[in-house]
Amino acid sequence: DVSPVVAGLIGATVLVVSVSVTVFVWTCCHQQAEKKHKTPPYKFIHMLKGISIYPETLSNKKKINRIRRDKNGTPKETGRGNLLVDAAESGLIGSEKAPDGPNAAPHVDQLPIKVDYGDELSPDQSLTPGGSKTSSPSSPGDDVMLGELTFSVDYNFPKKALVVTIQEAHGLPVMDEHTQSSDPYIKMTILPDKRHRVKTRVLRKTLDPVFDETFTFYGIPYSQLQDLVLHFLVLSFDRFSRDDVIGEVMVPLAGVDPSTGKVQLTREILKRNIQKCISRGELQVSLSYQPVAQRMTVVVLKARHLPKMDITGLSADPYVKVNVYYGRKRIAKKKTHVKKCTLNPVFNESFIYDIPVDLLPDISIEFLVIDFDRTTKNEVVGRLILGAHSITAGGVEHWREVCENPRKPVAKWHSLSEY
Repeated sequence: DVSPVVAGLIGATVLVVSVSVTVFVWTCCHQQAEKKHKTPPYKFIHMLKGISIYPETLSNKKKINRIRRDKNGTPKETGRGNLLVDAAESGLIGSEKAPDGPNAAPHVDQLPIKVDYGDELSPDQSLTPGGSKTSSPSSPGDDVMLGELTFSVDYNFPKKALVVTIQEAHGLPVMDEHTQSSDPYIKMTILPDKRHRVKTRVLRKTLDPVFDETFTFYGIPYSQLQDLVLHFLVLSFDRFSRDDVIGEVMVPLAGVDPSTGKVQLTREILKRNIQKCISRGELQVSLSYQPVAQRMTVVVLKARHLPKMDITGLSADPYVKVNVYYGRKRIAKKKTHVKKCTLNPVFNESFIYDIPVDLLPDISIEFLVIDFDRTTKNEVVGRLILGAHSITAGGVEHWREVCENPRKPVAKWHSLSEY
């Protein structure tokens, strides 16, 4: 026999559980229905030989066909169906990995430096240009053939979409002396806003790569095409060093009319002129060396005029990563705090490094201004290098003043470069 009180409690419990389960199932069904009718977040579609790599209907994972390459570097489909992999596995490889997070480490780094360093550079580290197999871009007067790039431009009027197909390149220079070849890929940006930044996969060991990749950009009115410029940056991937910049191609759409159909274009690849690159903003840093204590004090002061990096184009959440190199080996890394929603951040954060006087000629300090993003990969806004591997006249002059004026803080503004 069960008392009425116990029976009532059991009945109430069963009722509550039944109602909860019913509400949960209804909520799940409702959310599933909403997802089917929700507008996808993708702004472009990427086609690889007719295969949609970034379809609008996919979620965060990209559905692609596994690609294998023959000896000439030409991709071939295996025909074994689709495979869920991320963008890195599909060859869309960037040269900068995301940092561990926005929280800054302690502001003082006491690092005794030794001549013999055992830690070699790993692929996920940011690298100094001194680690590149080739020197920095030479002067415009040097007559060097860098090859040609073939691509096409089309416009889809019903969808208001710009369609760019990167087809192939010919006659690229040798960037890897060991294999007498290159591992080319192409980064493409639509200027002047730089909101659409895409890249092809890497093709291994070839000087005549055939990409055949199509990028479709939506939401671009035909009336605005005359104001846009296509920027193609041709690079050679390096697993253990910074990717080598082969050259660039700039194509103003003011001279291209895709209204009557696809326009086929072939342009010569030119050397990248760092001075004419669109500004990535400026960074103010201060350096001071104490010869008695043999310490270098690095102060990240502030930045200004940073480009808008968010997909909405409204703001950025910048922080600065400081890498110290001895020759080609990174010996220290630190980062500042993240400054939320600002294009003109003020950091005022200092770092101290123990550096013997006799090692100063081989020391380089790299400043990476990075836009922090919680949902996607952090993106490098700009780069500054001071020291042995500085590639700008201002950087060389700043380092010279620091070495010639011990105990005196030397602060200067520097323009950030993209690579």
